[in-house]
Amino acid sequence: QVQLVESGGGLVQAGGSLRLSCAASGQTISSYAMGWFRQAPGKEREFVAAISLGGGTTRYADSVKGRFTISRDNAKNTVYLQMNSLKPEDTAVYYCAARRRLIATISHQYDYWGQGTQVTVSS
Repeated sequence: QVQLVESGGGLVQAGGSLRLSCAASGQTISSYAMGWFRQAPGKEREFVAAISLGGGTTRYADSVKGRFTISRDNAKNTVYLQMNSLKPEDTAVYYCAARRRLIATISHQYDYWGQGTQVTVSS
């Protein structure tokens, strides 16, 4: 079992930045690909970013490419999502997820999920 706890969400003005963290416990994340997803009110959960076991491969949704950066520190058992140039349409609950071994962009392929952290971007 892997427990995931997100933090770093909050209220920010459009154009601002936030850094989300996802702290894992129970197992080392070095055997897991990690992903970030988000869900806005009334919408389905959508893929944001993912990173491979060692961090050498990343994937991004087109809507965040060039603005968001996913990274990981396996020694700290933590994954990060740096979000720059935030837009009101980025407002959502952001979830961290873990998947054994292979990087993926589809939510049902992930095995463990955090409870989410709210990000609100005002215009």
